[in-house]
Amino acid sequence: MDAVNQNLKIAKSKTQILSELRLDEGKFMLATSHRQENVDGKGRFAGIVKGLQLVQGEFNIHLVYPIHPRARKQLELFGIDTTGLTLIEPLDYLAFLKLESKAKLVLTDSGGVQEEACILGVPCVSLRDNTERLETIEVGSNMLAGANPQRILEAAKTMSEAKNGWANPFGAGKTGSRIINILRNELK
Repeated sequence: MDAVNQNLKIAKSKTQILSELRLDEGKFMLATSHRQENVDGKGRFAGIVKGLQLVQGEFNIHLVYPIHPRARKQLELFGIDTTGLTLIEPLDYLAFLKLESKAKLVLTDSGGVQEEACILGVPCVSLRDNTERLETIEVGSNMLAGANPQRILEAAKTMSEAKNGWANPFGAGKTGSRIINILRNELK
């Protein structure tokens, strides 16, 4: 919580990633996929990319994919078509966090990105069959879709309508914890 909030504040003043990419807040989607189990098998990776293309076509907005060098290498090796997707070079953390915070929807296989999206109030679709971030599923900020293109599209439709009404399962961070402790001490 503290790291996301602190770095988001820095990112707002240090990066102009939205204007650099000519994106409007809430009018683009952000994707990441780099996990070995997702990018090292042609069928699975092709399914994810096809799912991202279906999502982009359905919503008709930019789907930005800062592509990890490993994933780019596999795309080229497998000859997977990425028509419709906006592939960009990897971003530094601050630029990525700002982009993530302004996206309409995040599609990812990263556990950390699942958590950040939840904290930032951005709906998420996990491009995995399971997740270690179950709390994001439980509060309704995230949905598992795996690598099936149709499931990815259906999850994106469902989550794009989710509003940031979920409770933050990661606590209030240091500032919030200090306030809670002060209140507890006053009640004693």
